[in-house]
Amino acid sequence: MYVILTYIIEMTLFCFQFMVDGPVGTGDGSIGIMPSLRQYIQYRMLPRHSRHRKLLLAVFLLFLFIFMASEHERGHIEQDAKRDSDEMVALRAQNGYLKSILARRRKEGSVVDANDASQPTIYAITPTYARPVQKAELVRLCHTFLLVPNLHWVLVEDAKAKTRLVTDFLAGCGVSYTHLHVPTPAEWKLKQSDQSWLKPKGVLQRNEGLFWVREHVKPGAGSIIYFADDDNVYDLQLFEVMRSTKGVAVWPVGLVGGLMVEKARLAADGSRVVGWNAVWAPHRPFALDMAGFAVNADLLLSRPKAKFAYKVKRGHQESEFLRHLTSLAELEPKSMDRVLVWHTRTEKAKLDMEEKLAKEHRPPSDVGMEV
Repeated sequence: MYVILTYIIEMTLFCFQFMVDGPVGTGDGSIGIMPSLRQYIQYRMLPRHSRHRKLLLAVFLLFLFIFMASEHERGHIEQDAKRDSDEMVALRAQNGYLKSILARRRKEGSVVDANDASQPTIYAITPTYARPVQKAELVRLCHTFLLVPNLHWVLVEDAKAKTRLVTDFLAGCGVSYTHLHVPTPAEWKLKQSDQSWLKPKGVLQRNEGLFWVREHVKPGAGSIIYFADDDNVYDLQLFEVMRSTKGVAVWPVGLVGGLMVEKARLAADGSRVVGWNAVWAPHRPFALDMAGFAVNADLLLSRPKAKFAYKVKRGHQESEFLRHLTSLAELEPKSMDRVLVWHTRTEKAKLDMEEKLAKEHRPPSDVGMEV
């Protein structure tokens, strides 16, 4: 057995040497591994232990066959995985396209609901308000949601009544949706000159979405509640990550809080949250962004006091909501090694030329168009 192992090692070393130094000439000007291998076996191995020739050669060939078969199989597995991934991307795109076409061909006001019981439904609550970039933001979010299976979009307008723009948009989007509206009180509305952080936004709109969830979502289905603002960018993997949420799950958010990424700080074993990697107001009970957590609907339904409020410290909206649901130790950290959502915020539209048109008593550029 010692002799057999010795020659297996020798032949392995020979193969490595061949790959490093290159093949040996065959004598007729050509090169190749087989002449080199035959020469090696004939002049270095066989004369020394001739009685083991056939056994050693058989063992080596068996070893070589197993090695080549395993490499061949690994190549097939990698090819199959890539093909499966490509097919999944294609199917998602086709599914989203078909849902969009179906929505446009159905009568106005009907809901295209392709959700089923195959996996938990994600209820994405999105507050929105009228502004020049509103439709552009909603179109981008719609195209993301079209590619997410089992998602219901709860879109809540900051308005006294549903607007025609949002109503028409949702009817043709293709995502299963609920359209709600509730106005922000005048004293809590931001003025044109105010900084975006001066007053909390979307408070009543998120609460209206939560009220709808409590009235319409059945317990026991494992559904997920997520606050998906319309000025963020979402990786599709995020929605698959959050589906397994049992209580409250958290993950990193990119480009928020003045940092490249704001995230939870974990214990040494990575199993639980012990703090926050935040610089702005790091001592908040839950120092995370609205896009950085999801809640299991069963937990939400069991805690009727969980909601948002105006009269809280700046930046404490998330903490005000989560304090009714969980504690730091109970949080479920997910996808802590990568960013799957970014707080990008679309740049405020520069419309100074529109103001110039108005001063010159000329019609605006979007007459007869919806932008």
